[in-house]
Amino acid sequence: MPRTQRPFRNDPDEFQFVIVGDRTGGHRPGVFARAMEQVNRLRPEFVLCVGDLIEGYTEDRERLTEEWREVDAMIDGLDMPFFYTVGNHDVGNDVMREVWRERNGDEYWAFVYRDVLFLSLSTEDPPIVLPPDIIARQARLERMMSEDPEAVRRMIAERSSSTGPPPLPGQVAISEAQLGFVEETLARHAGVRWTVVLMHKPAWKYDSPRFARIEALLADRPYTMIAGHEHYYDHTLRNGREYIALGTTGGVWLSTGPGSLDHVAWVTMTDDGPVIANIRLDGLLDQRGPR
Repeated sequence: MPRTQRPFRNDPDEFQFVIVGDRTGGHRPGVFARAMEQVNRLRPEFVLCVGDLIEGYTEDRERLTEEWREVDAMIDGLDMPFFYTVGNHDVGNDVMREVWRERNGDEYWAFVYRDVLFLSLSTEDPPIVLPPDIIARQARLERMMSEDPEAVRRMIAERSSSTGPPPLPGQVAISEAQLGFVEETLARHAGVRWTVVLMHKPAWKYDSPRFARIEALLADRPYTMIAGHEHYYDHTLRNGREYIALGTTGGVWLSTGPGSLDHVAWVTMTDDGPVIANIRLDGLLDQRGPR
């Protein structure tokens, strides 16, 4: 039959998973729910996230519970497991941390799947409490997004340029206990073929001595860093490895540049490391096609 001589790609050691970006920080209604339906059509083996699933920044437990119920209802439609990573909107004060622990358990964790180590850090350990004026400003943005997201998009476009996103203020918090967990985990899984490190804030862009120690612990192994938070896709090489900040999966766009997009990362793990295909949500259609 007419065909090339390349063999079929059916390496049993390869597998696929999806990583989703920020949902909140001023979410656009309906985007994340649709993304979960689209991810189901991709049939990954599991789904990871980089945090910021709820709006949060409140000590009202009833409101927090309702926000978690809302997003969990979307996630529960998946036919495969979903792994949670802590974002600043998920754990922004001690009450939110308590609610996280009650609903989701550990704030940082690790597992090995087919000889690949997945390590999720918390960049909010302990929670970084924002000043009241910033929380109030965030609440106004959330209200505006729920009422007229297109107007917010135009407002942000007028304030920004195509040169890139505005830098987000804040800091990274990584406890000594978490650092000890990372050290012990890496020592226990020293021989894995690859390590994928997830976090919310791209800690490599912050002055964080403890994150620098984590990088030192990773130095003798192949790894890939994946973060979110900035709502703008960014890829860089650091220490000879790929460091990636994802765009959004429903969160507010903070810039008009090319990195402002709703997408999911479709990742195939190979012997040479992850091969990442970023899929725009507006290009992911079901069998009915565009409508």
